[in-house]
Amino acid sequence: MLRQLIPVSALLTGSACLLFAGGINGLLLPIRGGAEGFTAFSLGLLGTGWAIGYVLGCLLTAGLVARVGHIRAFSALASLAGITILTTALIIDPWAWIILRGICGFCFAGAAMIVESWLADRSRPETRGRVFGIYTMVNLIASTAGQLMLTVGDPSGFALFAAAGIFYAMSLVPTSISTQSNPTPLVQVRLDLPGLWRTSPIAVFAVFFVGMSNASFGALAPVFAERIGLTLGTIAVFASIPVLAGAVAQLPVGVLSDRMDRRWVLIGVAITALLADAAFLFWRPESATANLWLAAALGGSIFAMYPVIVAHANDHAGEGAAIRVSGGLLLVFGLGSIVGPLAAGYGMTAFGNRSLFAVTSVSHMLIVAFALLRIRTSSPPVADKGSFVPTGSARMTTPQTATLSEELQTGA
Repeated sequence: MLRQLIPVSALLTGSACLLFAGGINGLLLPIRGGAEGFTAFSLGLLGTGWAIGYVLGCLLTAGLVARVGHIRAFSALASLAGITILTTALIIDPWAWIILRGICGFCFAGAAMIVESWLADRSRPETRGRVFGIYTMVNLIASTAGQLMLTVGDPSGFALFAAAGIFYAMSLVPTSISTQSNPTPLVQVRLDLPGLWRTSPIAVFAVFFVGMSNASFGALAPVFAERIGLTLGTIAVFASIPVLAGAVAQLPVGVLSDRMDRRWVLIGVAITALLADAAFLFWRPESATANLWLAAALGGSIFAMYPVIVAHANDHAGEGAAIRVSGGLLLVFGLGSIVGPLAAGYGMTAFGNRSLFAVTSVSHMLIVAFALLRIRTSSPPVADKGSFVPTGSARMTTPQTATLSEELQTGA
């Protein structure tokens, strides 16, 4: 295994530094913004700004890399991400933060696409699955560790902003001094909604609302946790444990979806998420332990839905269309991620903190209703299904991830 990792060690190290900084960045801003008196609406717009930037990064990075190469493009994006977090510390203004957060989202999408393209090129077909799994694990650990840095730092000071800037800069070093040549060009994906809808209406519908719910929770869960009185350390766990639960849940959900109609699996997972939404809305637990358990239940549900949706759409995709379908669904997910934090932030400002879970519950109810409608009115799913492919959080997934997943399934 060590020999397999040596050729990609620089990429894994650079990616880990980037995701560690991103973990600090993503949790620090809503907490610091709340302390500065920013409204929930403006904090929700941070998530919307990130999603807009991320979608643009997925669409435009391939052209950037084609012009200047992988190393220069990665260096530029990582440097720009570091500039945004340091500028955020200097300009305490919600509208400036929204713009800067959008720039950061663009940088993250581009950097992830470059790293994934490199990994695919530097790993052999027979080892690519293990390398991709280690890459996903490294990113998950690094992002969670970055979030947990807030348990030992002071969000009201400059140190955490500086720490994030340092790790953004550190992510440049491994790839900049690498002697490896540039890999093959990045995949370019265009959004074709009519084509996606013809391939799988339920996938397009569901992935939009999964984007709404996941982005709403990801952007505003720290704000909710802070406003119900959880300590800073508990807020960091409240934000990180859902992603970890989602990663763990993908194994049983994936096995189940390979053995039965994926639409019923999606309905079951969405109902589980809906129950967690209802508990936050109506039970209103006060203890930190109860809130953490509910956050884990919600995260285990919402972060397991995206790969089920992608697998279902790919079951119905034509020969050679899987990459186009998966990449297109990611962009639809991004569109939902733009709308979700906007709606949830407005609701939290106008109607109270628990409006966050009103937005997520409506999203999950619509997924259940539309899936049931499709089961009643459409033909049974294809018998020759593809395999479920676990993924990290869709917020850290790019069209290049879809390319790599397709290569793993086909054995290319």
